[in-house]
Amino acid sequence: MVIEIQLDELLKKQQKSFYWLAKETGISYTTLWRLKKGRALGINFVTLEKVCEALMCQPGDVLSISAARHNTGKAVRNPARKKASIQSASASKK
Repeated sequence: MVIEIQLDELLKKQQKSFYWLAKETGISYTTLWRLKKGRALGINFVTLEKVCEALMCQPGDVLSISAARHNTGKAVRNPARKKASIQSASASKK
């Protein structure tokens, strides 16, 4: 399960722009874009509060839970590979 930010849907309902939300809240456009695209690792309560105040909504309107996990296109780190790399580096020092 994954938590999703519903900014686009809320902005469409209120006929507001993404740019308006950035100016109204003082939250950087980049931060809002990351939230919108699912690229943010989290959202702090101050940011959530500002969004809710600007859109006159509750946190439950902004956040939703989805059963499917989205592919963000980021490379997944393989801890086993890193460990093997460290071991081979230490073996070559001997």
